[in-house]
Amino acid sequence: MPAEDEKEGTLKEEGEKARGEVQPVVVRQEPEKDLVTWEAPARPFKRRDRQFYITLFAIAGIVALVLGLVEGAMPVVLIVSLVFLFYVMNTVEPGHVEYKITSKGVKVAGRKTEWSVMTRFWFMKRFDSELVIFETLVLPGRLEIVLKDGIKNEVKKAVSTYLAEEEVPPSALDKAANWFARKLPGN
Repeated sequence: MPAEDEKEGTLKEEGEKARGEVQPVVVRQEPEKDLVTWEAPARPFKRRDRQFYITLFAIAGIVALVLGLVEGAMPVVLIVSLVFLFYVMNTVEPGHVEYKITSKGVKVAGRKTEWSVMTRFWFMKRFDSELVIFETLVLPGRLEIVLKDGIKNEVKKAVSTYLAEEEVPPSALDKAANWFARKLPGN
């Protein structure tokens, strides 16, 4: 038993020494460093032809008529506003914005999203644009950034330091939207 008492005494002394020698914790703020910077369109863009819009307006008109008879005017107003938004987004070319991958997060046109609210990233192609998509914990849930040609590997290397590259399988809503998009002419 004396050996155990000696061990306990030694452990107590070491614990007291450790408590007595409290070292201050210094948190050093590192300056934000730009890792990759480029300029690209604000969103993917594809010009549509006349046949596409005729089909879109016909489908929206039929759905609006049916919902108008069943539910009233509010669903019709919603459909008209969504079709107008879709028309404007597909006829007005997007402007160019500056994108930055930094040591603290991602900046799009000067607005920063920190690494702490992002969970993973993956690459995707939409229309003729290469995109990097970040899954976020805040609404709307995704941050989609258009990449400039030839910068994909540089972005992948910079972002892989902070996030895991893992593509999210498409949700039921994504699958339905893709199915509908394939049915429209010009897609």
